[in-house]
Amino acid sequence: MENLINLEKKINSELASKIKKTECKHGQLYIEIDKEDLIDVTLFIKTNKNSKFKQLIDITVVDYPEKKLRFKIVYLFLSHEFNQRIILSYFINENEMISSLTSIFPSANWMEREVFDMYGVNFKDHPDLRRILTDYGFTGHPLRKDFPLTGHSEVRYSEEEKKVINEPVKLEQNYRNFDYESPWEGTKYIKSQSTDNDKKN
Repeated sequence: MENLINLEKKINSELASKIKKTECKHGQLYIEIDKEDLIDVTLFIKTNKNSKFKQLIDITVVDYPEKKLRFKIVYLFLSHEFNQRIILSYFINENEMISSLTSIFPSANWMEREVFDMYGVNFKDHPDLRRILTDYGFTGHPLRKDFPLTGHSEVRYSEEEKKVINEPVKLEQNYRNFDYESPWEGTKYIKSQSTDNDKKN
């Protein structure tokens, strides 16, 4: 933990104008920046002799649909040499384009494609920004909080047409009534049936 605190001080002194906030918790260093400073901060933590965060673990997004700056972009970095982790983040609005890290970390290629696919966040200078998890012609971005849980369309094999087809989602209504009573008390329809049988006997 002491090494992490020293790292926090070093980063704050070297990148004072580019760091909005830092915090050490859960054995990790959390850094908040502005999106314009992403490349400079990433290059520093990767190449500086006191940090050497040479592995990008993941890129993900947190969606706050009620906020003006809707998306929080989160990067997870690992230093094998010092066994430390940094979680770097910044906020953007829904239609903003942000810098790609593929020139610094080639592994960012697929991670950024996943973020683009799931959240609709665009990366400039990305070599191949297209969907990676959803199907061709998919509408919307599944991990946004305003995306319907059932989706907009479903894919199935049609026996009549002898091919795979896309069609709007149709929800079966037969099983949409749930009885949340304790199983020890018995459900209402079983109670009513047993009462009717008792009357007949």
